[in-house]
Amino acid sequence: MSVTIALEPPRQEGVIRLLDLSDAYAQSLYPAESNHLVDLSVLEKPSVSFLVARNGDAIVGCCALVEAGDGTAEIKRMFVDPEARGLRIASGLMNALEAIAREKGLTAIRLETGIYQPEAIALYRKYGYREIEPFGSYLPDPLSLFMEKRLG
Repeated sequence: MSVTIALEPPRQEGVIRLLDLSDAYAQSLYPAESNHLVDLSVLEKPSVSFLVARNGDAIVGCCALVEAGDGTAEIKRMFVDPEARGLRIASGLMNALEAIAREKGLTAIRLETGIYQPEAIALYRKYGYREIEPFGSYLPDPLSLFMEKRLG
């Protein structure tokens, strides 16, 4: 089967399953105050582009590009089903969200990830994201890593 990635609504059973898996994973690694997860209602806002990866009919990955209103956006809820890892789904999601950001004329993409997620950090660094200070409403957190990629 081939993996496809498309803009889709987040409120569907397969996505909710992935978000639940993502929540459980984050909660296993970090205390509540260091988890910066957004819920389904945030993902449904007009300022959010939500991407779904499918392997055949099965939803195997997702991520959101949340526009900040200042020409930048933040990556939220990037997650790939553990059963589907190794299929380059995260890379496909990154390519798709960066294409959307460029189409929208955004100047930068930012993100917050946890220090105990070396695979995620490696993925973001591979795509040219560099460490920055906390942004937006984030406060400094020794368990968080803040990154940005300038688009230009």
